[in-house]
Amino acid sequence: MNGLFMSKSGLLFIILTILLPISSRAYAEIIETNPQRQNSFPERIRQQQEERDQQTQEQVQKTWLQLYLQNPQQQQLRLQQQEFSRQRQEMRRQQEFRQQQQEMRLQQQEFSQQQQLRLQQQELRRQQEFNRQQEFGRQQQLRIQQQELRRQKENL
Repeated sequence: MNGLFMSKSGLLFIILTILLPISSRAYAEIIETNPQRQNSFPERIRQQQEERDQQTQEQVQKTWLQLYLQNPQQQQLRLQQQEFSRQRQEMRRQQEFRQQQQEMRLQQQEFSQQQQLRLQQQELRRQQEFNRQQEFGRQQQLRIQQQELRRQKENL
């Protein structure tokens, strides 16, 4: 039963790996012959990525065919190794993602601290301005009182 499943899935995989590159090549030809598309930097990057993807797919085809034609124990071992590699890659991606999130949190913290510092500085300037105005008012009041005292002395 398991051998039959493996042979059917292998056959399906071979058919898919043959058909998918054909359709992606046809799509790539449509893109290349379309004069409306500009060959911008992002487009060139995308095309290069498609070429790399196609090369990777062809390499996967070759590798899979080699594995499929080898003995089942080696095939199972290689599949386990590939799964292990895939899991290790996924763990690396997740670790990088967590690291990016941590960096973003630190940047947000720093931004919040800077905002808080700006608010404190604004409040300090307001308080200083208020104190200056109060002091100016006191000095004005003191001058008025001194003038009033001088008039009273002169009137005596």
